[in-house]
Amino acid sequence: MTDETTGWTGGQRAFGDFAPGLVHYTDRVLFDEVWERPELSKRDRSLVTVAALLAGGNSEQLTFHLDFARKNGVTEQELIEAVTHLAFYAGWPKAMSAMAVAKKVFTAGSAREG
Repeated sequence: MTDETTGWTGGQRAFGDFAPGLVHYTDRVLFDEVWERPELSKRDRSLVTVAALLAGGNSEQLTFHLDFARKNGVTEQELIEAVTHLAFYAGWPKAMSAMAVAKKVFTAGSAREG
């Protein structure tokens, strides 16, 4: 199932028919409606999302959202600086975990480009 508006199918790819409610809320509500609201740019939404995931210790979700942030115009240096800044507000261990994810994501991206 592809969303008619954005083409976003991340929930469908992740869970298919296993969790149709979560697929619907992920693809249709979160990415089609919330991420498309004009009150914040996608770039700003990405920065907020990365900060929230780091603060909550949700490093598994950071793999997707750090790459998504780059696609939304946030540079790798800006993301590294945001993680460094958040170390003082969200906790050092969470920032260290997030930076480890960022290093993997950015290194993998560089390898694909090279």
